Amino acid sequence: MFCKNCGNRLDDNAVVCPHCGCPTDNFYRQQSRTPAPAENDAPSTGFSVLCFFFPVVGLILYLVWHDTMPLRAKSCGKGALIGVIVEAALVLLIWGIVFIAGVASYIYY
Repeated sequence: MFCKNCGNRLDDNAVVCPHCGCPTDNFYRQQSRTPAPAENDAPSTGFSVLCFFFPVVGLILYLVWHDTMPLRAKSCGKGALIGVIVEAALVLLIWGIVFIAGVASYIYY
């Protein structure tokens, strides 16, 4: 395959010419394969709250929707990420309290 702009030889899978940066036919074929976002795509507070309490569900919804409904997928991903952070902080806090209580009971008895 050759570049239509500068005439240099290209790899058959090249998306752009490495010499001049001109897009190849592969670039346009790749662009036509990406699905268009859905018309009803909007950030969803309900899905964000669901994903906050169940981060695994948020990850799955993000992976399913990231191409077709990017705004809704982003809200699910944010909810899941915040949920993981808050849950990890709570586990560390509880573990710290139990550890301190154990050490204090060992010292005083």
